[in-house]
Amino acid sequence: MQQRYRLSPDERGLQPTPASPLCPLCEPGRAANSSPDGGSAASPQSHFPHKAFWVSFSASLLLVIITLALTGHLGLSQPPAESLQLVRITAPDQTGLLINQSAVVDLQNDLVTFSITSPANQTSTVLFDVKHGLICYKPMDQESCFLRKMEESDYNNVHSLLQESTHKQGQVQLSRNETQRQREFLGVLAGSPVDVSTLEEPLQTLCRHSSVHWTRRVDGPGNQRLVYFCIDICFPSNICVSVCFYYLPE
Repeated sequence: MQQRYRLSPDERGLQPTPASPLCPLCEPGRAANSSPDGGSAASPQSHFPHKAFWVSFSASLLLVIITLALTGHLGLSQPPAESLQLVRITAPDQTGLLINQSAVVDLQNDLVTFSITSPANQTSTVLFDVKHGLICYKPMDQESCFLRKMEESDYNNVHSLLQESTHKQGQVQLSRNETQRQREFLGVLAGSPVDVSTLEEPLQTLCRHSSVHWTRRVDGPGNQRLVYFCIDICFPSNICVSVCFYYLPE
């Protein structure tokens, strides 16, 4: 019976496969990524993409939560858009020239802010702070604000504007023949300036870089006083008030 002999690698002239420098514990001739049973072993680097994905996803989710929280906080600190109404009023002055006015009505804070554009394309601002019972006049060509306490007629005029904004009437056209015209004279107390920091918002913001003075209503300037300027304010109730200012002696 013929016997078969198995030659060793040395007898066959072959050199044994050296161990891999990347895997010194691996057996010779066995691949570094092979398992003992001959299968492919999972590399530790294969788990890294999954870990990076979850870290990135968690960071993105946290950023979204923070953004939503800040957005909600800022939204609560501002008046809702539904509480702000814009009413445009067009009325002829005593000479027949058109006066263009726009009034922003803040129903939530009881504020009415007039922007009055003259025929010379200059704009004055008049703010009615109904909550605090104050009117602030900021003329177009002066770095000054003038304050006055609201009277019953002022409340009535502003009430007509509040009603107009409630009915969503964005445009009001006043007729020259039907409009009632009134004139008021306000004396400026120049010797008693007001500290802007003592004013409530939004008066403080409106007059931040201006001198502020109280005024008082008078019958007229008399023959010895000069009227410096006038501001015409028209309301949807077909009433236009010309408010004229002059300086009282200190």
